[in-house]
Amino acid sequence: MGKSIKIIKIFSFVIIFLEFLLGTIFAIFYFNDLFNIQASLSTNHFALTMLILVVFNALYVWTVTLYLSSLRQKTDLRAAEIIGSDVQEAYNFAMIGLAVTDDKNIVLWTNDLFKNRHIDIMDVDIIAWQPDLATLRDVVNGQPTTKIIVNSRTYMVKLLSDAGLWIFKDITDYESIYNYSKDQAPVVGLLEIDNYDDVVRGDDDFNDVVSKVKNSIFSYSKDYGILLRRIKDNSYSMFCNYGSFLRMLEDRFSIIDKVRNEAIKGEIPLTLSIGLAHDFPDVIKLNDMANEALDIAMSRGGDQVVVSAYGQEMQFYGGKSEAQEKRNRVKTRVLADSLISLINSSERVLIMGHTNMDMDSFGACLGVKTICTRLKKYSRIVVDLKNVEFKTRSAMISTFGKEELEKLIVNSRYAEDLLSGNTLLIILDVHIPNMVMAPKLLERAAKIVVIDHHRRAEEYIDSPVFNHIDPAASSTCELIAEFIRFSSINPKIELPSTYATIMLSGIFLDSAYFKSRNTGIRTFEAATILKEFGADNSLADDFLKDDYEEHKEVTEIIANLETPSYGVVIAMGDSERLYDHATIAKAANTCLTFKGVHAAFVVGKVSPRETRISARSDGSINVSLLVEKLGGGGHFTSAAAMINSVDFKEIKSTILGVLESSLKEASAQSNKQGEESNA
Repeated sequence: MGKSIKIIKIFSFVIIFLEFLLGTIFAIFYFNDLFNIQASLSTNHFALTMLILVVFNALYVWTVTLYLSSLRQKTDLRAAEIIGSDVQEAYNFAMIGLAVTDDKNIVLWTNDLFKNRHIDIMDVDIIAWQPDLATLRDVVNGQPTTKIIVNSRTYMVKLLSDAGLWIFKDITDYESIYNYSKDQAPVVGLLEIDNYDDVVRGDDDFNDVVSKVKNSIFSYSKDYGILLRRIKDNSYSMFCNYGSFLRMLEDRFSIIDKVRNEAIKGEIPLTLSIGLAHDFPDVIKLNDMANEALDIAMSRGGDQVVVSAYGQEMQFYGGKSEAQEKRNRVKTRVLADSLISLINSSERVLIMGHTNMDMDSFGACLGVKTICTRLKKYSRIVVDLKNVEFKTRSAMISTFGKEELEKLIVNSRYAEDLLSGNTLLIILDVHIPNMVMAPKLLERAAKIVVIDHHRRAEEYIDSPVFNHIDPAASSTCELIAEFIRFSSINPKIELPSTYATIMLSGIFLDSAYFKSRNTGIRTFEAATILKEFGADNSLADDFLKDDYEEHKEVTEIIANLETPSYGVVIAMGDSERLYDHATIAKAANTCLTFKGVHAAFVVGKVSPRETRISARSDGSINVSLLVEKLGGGGHFTSAAAMINSVDFKEIKSTILGVLESSLKEASAQSNKQGEESNA
């Protein structure tokens, strides 16, 4: 086509030159009246001549236009004319398409690949043809690429913007290989049946409920192409490819709900905990990741699937059941003796709760301090009074004298000086690193113990030497009271009555005076243990009583109740006012006293840059699942989150979005389970 255009240009120049030359000669002859030409020509002659010239030029332009259009439509401008036939053959072999556009993205030329594949985009806006290509045109720096699909084939497209050249590379075969490899990528998992030992006695593995649960597991594995291998009576290893994993993901791991519904008729319902890992080529590493995911699933109360993708945040599915209380004093004694052994082998002990320390956290610290005193080990509770909840600080000051308090607590700055290689750091009522009283101690401590009753979050204190998280417990004070009573140490540990009173107050707080759904037989037994040590019910209650100002704040907060969903309320505090953490929690608890309220979310600003969300439920809604989506965590019926924002409109909008997308998932199955149990 290039040669044709050159010929047309030369021919056009010759025509124009001849017309100009003839016109000049005619003018010379006419104005000089040579050969008496003026008398020979009339006006009609001039008009006819001009008409002939106009018609001739119009016909010429029209003919050339049609010719060029025909050339373009037939893509007669071959790539071989530009880059040579050998290179064009290389482009055909590599399945590379070329397209040239003008500054308005109109296609001026394409090579043979488009014609051979019946893709006609001549004179078409390339962006309108494939909107995804707009990302290449909009980029200022660099030459990125994008993928498009045309006629079931995949192309990688690159733009040379200066030349207006679009390069299309057919990568359909590579995509097919990649997708196949991805579908066949290994996924490793571990499955464990929760509460198995409590249901099965001795070697009785033929329990009717257990048999049904195992049959469901085997059927599910067969349906989804999972290789299942038994590790222990209640645990299995799982191997499958990524394609099977995606099918399970689309099904949202229905085996969890199926097993729960089948086992609901038993006295102790069986549930499943599953840890899955993928996106890494080494199956040994995947097995380690799956094991960690399973640990998290079990520490969060079981009845859920935790998916760990390498380099990504863990994903949680299920978790609709409350953690089942397990009455196993032998296990408690073993755990208590392990803790005592660690304390005995340490030079000194530092005990630490969470920031904004409450009565449960402080009471648990006092319990561990008692164990250390019995073992004659130097110990101190790390406390920064500015990070202690108001009621706890008041109880601390009113219960202990100045000298006694100095022997009991130490601030975080001085605690760093006490830390050495043989110092044991015991973390209570918290397991998230940035929520402890003094995060710097975590970085320097060589030996760390974690004891908590909250559902385990993905963010966790690294490599503790002793780890006990029991989401079935109502409070950490409950756990420590059990350790004190059931340890093997002789003579037995004696808990001072003042310590026992504060620990009882901690149980009152976290169990909502035994009204929480987390309250179980163990909670009452722990309260009995503390009463035997001289705990004062009345004083423990006084520690938690509201003063007039706090009661007024709670009343003002709940006056702003809104009901975005049936049975769910949201209360927003004053955006210009700072609240104590306990006040926000108290407001959430108060909301549950209203008839028809099943879950409550209370929002209040606790610092110039932070806002707290406290969530409470009567057990029909798993607020922990909802709050986790807001960046927090907690229990089935009690959870909280800290937001680094004070924009109440944005926070409220976020909560409403979570409710809209996840409320149905978070709804507990207690009513349905109760009906099935009664059937």
